[in-house]
Amino acid sequence: MRVLADLHTHTVASGHAYSTVAELAASAAAKGLELIAVTDHGPGCPGGAHPYHFWNLKALPSVLGGVRLLKGVETNLVDSDNGLDLPDEILAQLDYVAVGFHPAGGFDDGDAGRNTRALVRVMENPLVDAVTHPGNGHYPVDVHEVVEAAVRHRVALELNDWTFSGTSSRTQFAEGELEVARLAKAAGAKVVVGSDAHFHLHVGRFDAALAAAEAAGLTEDDVVNTTADRVLAHLLEKRERPRLDAGGEW
Repeated sequence: MRVLADLHTHTVASGHAYSTVAELAASAAAKGLELIAVTDHGPGCPGGAHPYHFWNLKALPSVLGGVRLLKGVETNLVDSDNGLDLPDEILAQLDYVAVGFHPAGGFDDGDAGRNTRALVRVMENPLVDAVTHPGNGHYPVDVHEVVEAAVRHRVALELNDWTFSGTSSRTQFAEGELEVARLAKAAGAKVVVGSDAHFHLHVGRFDAALAAAEAAGLTEDDVVNTTADRVLAHLLEKRERPRLDAGGEW
């Protein structure tokens, strides 16, 4: 399987990543990628970007160096009105909204029931497109409930390459991430493969995740981001997006 779109990348705006948008795009172009989503951490993550950062993502071009750019976020689960660290008014302006558990969000106590309820609640939000590293055992959930919610609400579940890298703090939970992928396959939930790049040379690094996808029995039909066209079609089918169209210009 070949994946030509990376839907999980970070810039210096995340506070603990080390490249610019231009560097991410150049690295993606050099690797033959068609599309990347810039998904910096929301303000609920230590060092995360200010809400105004996401409001002003319209300043970025839609295509850079021949690579389509989606203006997105990896928002964090927190105790707020919508359960996330950005309001719906800002999320609705973005092209791509991923959600995940991260430190200091109020879910570090390992309560699987509470985590599951919080995650399923935000997955019900039609603005949410994907869940990042759903098998992360630092924040245990009932994976069966999460997969069922993913099918109901058309939320994709990520296979995160960094989890399988061997050097990640989540590597010990790689089997849990693989189990989510197996359950997604059985239930018909969609999957996205993401690099979780925090440095531009890691954009499009999918080898470990693709090996896991094969082990889980996933095919190209199960994976949303094999091409840019498939990504755009999937996103536009789910909901209207004010700055996104399949033609490539905003």
